[in-house]
Amino acid sequence: MSNDSRTARRPRRQPVRASEEAPADPGLHFGATVPYEPVPGEFAAQLIEGALTLMHDCGVAFDPDTSAMSLFREAGCDASADGIVRFPTQVVRDALASSAKSVKLWDRPGRRCIELDDRHTWFMPGMTCIKVFDLGSGEPRASTGEDLARVTRVADALPNMDAVCVAVKNVARSDIHGEIEEFAIMAANTTKPLEYLCENAESLDPVLEMAAAIRGGRTALFDKPYFLQIITPLPLNYPRAHVEQLVKCVQAGVPVSVGTLPIGGASTPITTAGCIVNSLATDFAGMVLAQRVRRGAFCIGSSDVSFMEPATGAIGNFAQASLADMLMCQVRRRLGLPSFTGAGGHSGARRFNQDAVAEIALGMMQTFYSRPATLDYLGSIDQGLTFSLHALCLCDDLAGLLRTLWQGLPIDADSIGLELARQVGARGNYLGLPHTAAHCREHLWESRYFGARLPVSSGSLPDEDLLARVDADVHRLLEHRPEPLSAAIAGQLTAIRERFAASYRPS
Repeated sequence: MSNDSRTARRPRRQPVRASEEAPADPGLHFGATVPYEPVPGEFAAQLIEGALTLMHDCGVAFDPDTSAMSLFREAGCDASADGIVRFPTQVVRDALASSAKSVKLWDRPGRRCIELDDRHTWFMPGMTCIKVFDLGSGEPRASTGEDLARVTRVADALPNMDAVCVAVKNVARSDIHGEIEEFAIMAANTTKPLEYLCENAESLDPVLEMAAAIRGGRTALFDKPYFLQIITPLPLNYPRAHVEQLVKCVQAGVPVSVGTLPIGGASTPITTAGCIVNSLATDFAGMVLAQRVRRGAFCIGSSDVSFMEPATGAIGNFAQASLADMLMCQVRRRLGLPSFTGAGGHSGARRFNQDAVAEIALGMMQTFYSRPATLDYLGSIDQGLTFSLHALCLCDDLAGLLRTLWQGLPIDADSIGLELARQVGARGNYLGLPHTAAHCREHLWESRYFGARLPVSSGSLPDEDLLARVDADVHRLLEHRPEPLSAAIAGQLTAIRERFAASYRPS
């Protein structure tokens, strides 16, 4: 394990017991345990330098008819008429230094927040699936607005879901009005913070207006952001819509996650290092633009790394993607940045079956080592096409396991117990001692679906398989109803949407 990452350079915290800290800061993964770093530190530095060189020599494409071009020229970049921007290395380094490294994302009432940084990992359902498994027939079908509401309500009820993303699309309304409605649906069906993404820059205007109405004004929204905006440009290529989204959010104080979804061997080099370098260059270009709009803004690169399977053309292999994710997290930790690249919690399996459970479990456990800031694909299966509430519930349970593991172990005189061992002696036992009673429930995973005697049995649970236990829980969770929006706020959101619908004219 490399010892030169930002995490490793910090003073080590003393490990804590679950009862001391977990309830106050459930997302914290930093301190008691350390992340895994798959390459020596100098190799991670080479990837960063490679991205800076690529930005300088090759450049990044931006739509030339946007405000980005003048902002880049003012910064000293070579911005050509065709939209290719070449970045001086110092301009990029300055932007990385001035970017906010953390931000608080607040819930709908503005009472609680999660902190997006490189010390926490947060869990949420997603992302933008176009099918769901019908709860009656069990067969996949096109997703609807009601499906998004249903998933959002279940996520609101699950204890380890920290925020909510656009888990499924309303396929019948795949237009700008449907995108706006998705935000309203999530706001009405959870009090938790939101992640939002849209294809149309125009969608953001009414969404920002709705978020401001919920928060109590634009200034209040700036001070307590309600949602994180996800922007997904192509590798080394920012179209107009993504430039405009970035600029609008940064001006409004809304945190931004900007990153491409590369496919090694297709849109980037097939090697892990080459794919990461192209991804980082794309990320850094967006971060430079954000700092030119407003210095100190929270706009963090979030490119996920995936690879083409040459034999089939599918997005391939678990080991390859996991190593790439761990490496990307290592690189971002070196820069002090959170990594919005969590690869766990989803599966390529066609259904929620044994294959899906195995892949989800492996991916979630890999997260113990990589420590991304968010896992926001939870519940997504079938290569991201279909959403499964059953998979989401399993992910929530496994998130509880991760949080138990991240608490670490206290190593002190009481836990080592030498004095106790002297008292008991070589032939004694510890069954009736106060020390045993005081510590017997420490570091246990309070699983929803697996008994306390795991893996010997499922404890006191009925003699039924995992799918049956999860299925029963899904149907219980469907009865949950979150704290509703006030009638006044709900009316304002409806009025905003209706006003936009009446005035919108497609370009």
